[in-house]
Amino acid sequence: MNAANPTPETQARTTLFHQRHLRRQVAKSLGHIGPAIVFVLAVVPILSGREPFSLLVALEIMVGVAYLSLLVRELRHLRHNPFHTERVAWLELAAAAILFIESYHIWHRHHEAELAGAAPRFHALPWVYAAVGVAYVVLAFRMQQLTGRTYLHLHADGFAVRTGRFGKEHTLNWSDIASADPDGATGVVVRRTDGKEHRIAFDKLHDGPAHRDRLLAHLRKAINS
Repeated sequence: MNAANPTPETQARTTLFHQRHLRRQVAKSLGHIGPAIVFVLAVVPILSGREPFSLLVALEIMVGVAYLSLLVRELRHLRHNPFHTERVAWLELAAAAILFIESYHIWHRHHEAELAGAAPRFHALPWVYAAVGVAYVVLAFRMQQLTGRTYLHLHADGFAVRTGRFGKEHTLNWSDIASADPDGATGVVVRRTDGKEHRIAFDKLHDGPAHRDRLLAHLRKAINS
């Protein structure tokens, strides 16, 4: 099979999103209510005068305000462009910062109480906050990579596609392909020159039929060239 002439379309790598992507993004946004509640509960004693104002509290308030601003921005993206992705998820980093600061704040409060004569006790909450904060940091730097695992790449020498985040990756060059046919409304069957078949399904993806048609058109253009 001859290679297709490269075009802007055939050089593009497209991220594929699950058909429930919007629902998952809504659930993720609702999950950010947790750090927001932690922030509110942390500043209430300060505003009510039950705890003194300090540099740590000032830092926590600044991070909290930044977090709420990022949360509003996230909700706007969810409304206008739910498929928006960033190299670094700043909202997750801000959530981690809130949890780390509050973790230290709680530990420091209990530590001072023990120095003042209170009986030593193990307090799990600071460690829980710290552990969740670490999870947010990992998500902040890995989220785009995880999202980009499902993709369709049409290029001059063939194509590559993965339709499931942890599914099989199909990478084929024109010299490997004997034929390609539709497989239902959202699938493609690619037959190799060695007799093996690649069944690629787009049924669980957002705009799955459109992505299937792009791949099929790309294959047919090369086959007929």
